[in-house]
Amino acid sequence: MNYLKTTVLLVALTLLLVWVGSMFGGRQGAVFAFAIAMGMNFFSYWFSDKIVLKMYGAREVSDQESPTYHGLVRELTARAGIPMPRIYIIPTPAMNAFATGRNPSHAAVAVTEGMLASLSREELKGVLGHELAHVRNRDILISTIVATVAGAIMMLANMARWASIFGGYGGRSDDEEGSGGGGGFAILFLAILAPIAALLIQMAISRSREYAADKGGALLSGNPLGLASALEKLQQGAMARPMDAGQATAHLFIVNPLSGRSFASIFSTHPPIEERVKRLRAMA
Repeated sequence: MNYLKTTVLLVALTLLLVWVGSMFGGRQGAVFAFAIAMGMNFFSYWFSDKIVLKMYGAREVSDQESPTYHGLVRELTARAGIPMPRIYIIPTPAMNAFATGRNPSHAAVAVTEGMLASLSREELKGVLGHELAHVRNRDILISTIVATVAGAIMMLANMARWASIFGGYGGRSDDEEGSGGGGGFAILFLAILAPIAALLIQMAISRSREYAADKGGALLSGNPLGLASALEKLQQGAMARPMDAGQATAHLFIVNPLSGRSFASIFSTHPPIEERVKRLRAMA
């Protein structure tokens, strides 16, 4: 069901992008928006993992440097039937982890120094199982596509906002020229609602994928309670010491690095930790 939901939502996001482009510039605007999205997707497909890892100062580590970390990943990848990913550590006391890469053969797992120092072996095993479940399910590629298309929608919406302020609204067709302020109203409408719609689609896709990765991680590690305990610790750590992360990449982490109990948490790309822990405990 999660895979069907993701497919439906990806189609909805693509249609939203085309609609935004057509509202801003008619047929030419739709084609332009589609071209931008394809260009961004191509670039992110090949280089997104390198960009994200460099953004967070992640350092690749050898088996000799971190034998426990390597050993757990090696054990879990053997169970999952996927190649051994590259192993990274992020130099921060914050507690979090993410996986990136375009497919299981070109994947990387990154964890923070704070998480390695704070979690027990079983908790760390659960977190790594979660991230490797993302790799096995090819969630990272889907997340990248969603992020880039949603980014294009928000960029066009910002252009529409400026166009409405300065009284221009692009290349609408000739039969709309006599409609007075209707075109300008439509542009203002999309400038406000398109980013919200894109965010809601991002949330729906990311949340369903997190539940699936929790289940997959619990099965790979063989201990749902270990992952449940880790999620609780990571959530507490994120609230006490939020990570210096960008909104565009926040959905990659196992828990929201920008987390905090505020109104903004309603629009988090991650499902509530309480619900995730509840489901994992039910598995046990």
